[in-house]
Amino acid sequence: MKEVFHTYTQEEGVHNAFFQMESAKLEINESFVFGAFKNGNKVTSNTPFYTASIGKTFTAVAIAQLVDAGKLGFNDRVVDYLGDMISGLHVINEQDYTNELKIHHLLNHTSGLADYFEDSPKGDQPNMIQVLFVEPNRFWTPQEVLTFSKENFSALFKPGSGYHYTDTGYVLLGLIIEKITGKKLHEYFEESLFKPLSLKLTSMNLRSEPIQQPDFPLAEIYVGPTEISHFKSLSADWAGGAIRSTGKDLNAFLKALLNGDLIKGITLNQMQKWIPESKGTYYGYGLRKWVLNELSSELPKLTIIGHSGLTGSFMYYCPELDTYLSGTFNQTELLQNHIVFIAELLTKLKANN
Repeated sequence: MKEVFHTYTQEEGVHNAFFQMESAKLEINESFVFGAFKNGNKVTSNTPFYTASIGKTFTAVAIAQLVDAGKLGFNDRVVDYLGDMISGLHVINEQDYTNELKIHHLLNHTSGLADYFEDSPKGDQPNMIQVLFVEPNRFWTPQEVLTFSKENFSALFKPGSGYHYTDTGYVLLGLIIEKITGKKLHEYFEESLFKPLSLKLTSMNLRSEPIQQPDFPLAEIYVGPTEISHFKSLSADWAGGAIRSTGKDLNAFLKALLNGDLIKGITLNQMQKWIPESKGTYYGYGLRKWVLNELSSELPKLTIIGHSGLTGSFMYYCPELDTYLSGTFNQTELLQNHIVFIAELLTKLKANN
């Protein structure tokens, strides 16, 4: 494991990397780290890192908990919770489909809403990824992000008629959680997820503090050669991916979810109603599934369930090997490396067990 991890840390552009692997079946509990801060301090397994879109799983679980509590339903209309706030959000050829948006459309990216982060806006306007660099010191509220999405993007298809990965839907889910609970999203996470699971080094970036103060600040995030962990504009990444955590905490969270400690079994089954995403990948409600032998016939018949992030972050469980794997390579330009790394590692594990 150490050799495989080390190989991927030697890729150009990797300045720090983290990996936590746990398996009761294989009697494994290993943690590996690589790299240092720009000031020379070496990272440790307790250094929190940015998990990016792994945050979608946390938001989806929060929604599922509210479903279990009878406070909403997956088939509920979004407008019934957010009202005029989303007026005119989903328009195609002057036809407004906003009132047809349902909560499950947001969870599994079938809403037809554009992605304010990476899609191409109307005219010559920048998307949010570009704005992060133009205005690095700007702090974004969820309402400002929603306005940005309304003003700069057009919907792509009618709700429920296609698949398109979009952070915009998760902003709406975060606002729904706040509307129903009367709490800020980070407060709900702390009270219902972080504290009950003793995720001591997990928090919402720029919005809350962890239960236990970490030894070091957030691990440095790289977009190519540029380090962005200090950008206040990262606040634009909210319910779709603003969690900072460690490999140990992420494994604990995913284990609790899949073991039925956070939501009812029937609700967990609904979260795993998979629809095709791309070759070998499927998406549920804030969860992604990879089928390795569908990626390549040379790979073993193994599946992994969890989520990934733009920074090369990952949080997955392999049921066939009863193995949890979480970490990051903290480099957006090496986004796909994490899945190649996981596939190679699991292939070796399966061959030896």
